[in-house]
Amino acid sequence: MDCAEEVSLLRRQLSEQPGVYDIALEVLQARMVVEVDPAKAGDERIRALVARTGMRAEPWQAVSPVVARSLLGRHWRSLSALVSGACLAAAMILQAARSGNVMESLLLHGESERGLPADVIACCLLAILAGFHWALPKVLASIRNRRPDMNLLVAVSITGACFLGEWSEGATLAFLFSLAALLEAWSLARARSAVTALVELSPAEATVLHSHGERRMPVERIAAGSVVRVKPGERIPCEGEVIAGGSNVDQALVTGESVPVWKEAGSRVWAGTLNCDGALEIRTSREASDTILARIVRMVESSTQRRAPSEQFVERFARYYTPAVFLLAALIGILPPLFAGGRWSYWLYQSMVVLLISCPCALVISTPVSIVSALASAARRGVLIKGGAFLEEAARLKALAFDKTAVLTEGETQVQTFVALNDKPEEEILSQLAGLELHSEHPYARAILRYAELRHVRPAQVDRFQAIEGRGAQGFVGSRLFWVGNDRLLEDRSIDSRELRERLAAFEDSAHTAVVFGAGQEPLAVIGLLDPVRPEASQTIESLRRLGIDGFELLTGDNAATARAVAAHLGLTGARAGLLPEDKAAAVQELRRFHGSVAMIGDGINDAPAMSAASVGIALGRRATDVALETADVILLSGGLERLPFLVRHARRAAGVIRQNVVIALALKAGFLVTAILGAATLWMAIAADMGATLLVTLNGLRLLRAGGRATAPPPPLRSS
Repeated sequence: MDCAEEVSLLRRQLSEQPGVYDIALEVLQARMVVEVDPAKAGDERIRALVARTGMRAEPWQAVSPVVARSLLGRHWRSLSALVSGACLAAAMILQAARSGNVMESLLLHGESERGLPADVIACCLLAILAGFHWALPKVLASIRNRRPDMNLLVAVSITGACFLGEWSEGATLAFLFSLAALLEAWSLARARSAVTALVELSPAEATVLHSHGERRMPVERIAAGSVVRVKPGERIPCEGEVIAGGSNVDQALVTGESVPVWKEAGSRVWAGTLNCDGALEIRTSREASDTILARIVRMVESSTQRRAPSEQFVERFARYYTPAVFLLAALIGILPPLFAGGRWSYWLYQSMVVLLISCPCALVISTPVSIVSALASAARRGVLIKGGAFLEEAARLKALAFDKTAVLTEGETQVQTFVALNDKPEEEILSQLAGLELHSEHPYARAILRYAELRHVRPAQVDRFQAIEGRGAQGFVGSRLFWVGNDRLLEDRSIDSRELRERLAAFEDSAHTAVVFGAGQEPLAVIGLLDPVRPEASQTIESLRRLGIDGFELLTGDNAATARAVAAHLGLTGARAGLLPEDKAAAVQELRRFHGSVAMIGDGINDAPAMSAASVGIALGRRATDVALETADVILLSGGLERLPFLVRHARRAAGVIRQNVVIALALKAGFLVTAILGAATLWMAIAADMGATLLVTLNGLRLLRAGGRATAPPPPLRSS
């Protein structure tokens, strides 16, 4: 099982079987889970039904299906495509050597009286067999089930081309079909690797405490209610609640926020997050199979079952087009001789002409050539689109959902405001504060040091530095004790004043994070820190609004005050704060129900479920995690948010060209079919019409290579005083 079309085929085949209650298909893992009544549909019956589709069912193995295959099994599609292409090239070389005509060798056309040499025909036959043999079981299954699909459509086209002596057309079609299947399998293997990397974020073993001591055991065997010990530097194995110890935990995996969060008794922790600097004892609340990380994996896997509208159109088209062509060709070959006294040989020839002109080359190539041109053009401008389906979806976008940190904001905390609370020179206070923060690794400390460096303030000498876990730090400058920290540290030291309360309230209202610096019982300064909004964000939102996008939603794990401030500054239509990964995915699904087509823009592992749930997942490539890059349908490699308007404009233009090409291909074929039905067409006219239509849609599609998109100048970043 390598594509969504096969998922649809399996679901349709099995759903009609009595005793089959439910079917779950995961194309990423090539896994199918069927809930059945054993009396009506046992294992052997399920295997037989799957075999009727041209596929094979085997018992599930925990090992990846790609790894479980032999070397030949893993690379047989690559070898098939390689052999098919080599045989096609050999046929062209042989014809060129014999005729000396380069154009004739490229088209593999010999003189009509003598035809192509036997060795050239043999090479074409080998190219067809190598490139299409793997699809033959599916062709037979399509005929047996009376459900025409693209495999049968291509088989009919190849057969018709060979019957009429157009060996190059049959060989080329087989090679391109094999190459397309190879690229699809390769992209699926990349996605499987990304999911495997995500699973590996959770440790394989953990230390479990019990009445007789402690022991290491596999994470999947840890039951809910167990107590595990997590040392500094280890990843937390299961979700649960801290019952002893204290430590900073980097939970960017879950919330996307870069600042570690202090965890102590009563705090909730999540699997896959990193324990930074202290030991924790955790009572687990869920088994490993039910953690947020496990649910992220399942969401990413299930996202591959979503069918693109263009895929559904091709499937519906193939279902009716193939039998219609057969019927039309048969009627043209039989009715005139029977009822009009026509010659059987002449009208059989005309029926073969109809079959040849009905070959969907121009129609089939009309979409991919436009898509390839559009994808290449976008890639040159730093926008990597992973396929035509996502290009098509981008053209229909009505709303966008954004993560906050490092997407709408810079992703790096900065000092926005420094307020001295006494009459001492600000440089002196900043020097003492910088000296204290020089010994800390906290992100806020780094922001304060950068601020001091920009002000050309040299840090003071600090002795006996001491970090106060979850609260701040302290140290001596000379003989005086200085401290810096959050509101918890102020409570511990019983420090309170009206001016301080007013300052802290003002910072909270403006969505800043406040840090207080002082000595003894005297607060000396209040520092306001903020992750500033990206310079290009406002102009990007305005450009998208002019393109008709009417929904802009902020989805973040950060606090509500910060989310509201960022949303208000950018003019977003909504903001949702304090969201876990599954909450973001649910919010995106809600937006899709309201708006239709929705994009999710993110950069972290915690954004992957929402990106999978969206119509189009978009990752900012500069800082995006590997899982986000693999989950995303579109990656903005160069620049940043300013490429979003270009993506929408470019996708809409590509969609317009695709519609033009489909109309051109169908109109030309319909016109020529009329001449064939009237008996005025010849084989060479059919070939010319087919090649002409193909050339016309190709040139029209290549216009997309000239697509442009220049970002406008961005406004200044958000700053607060």
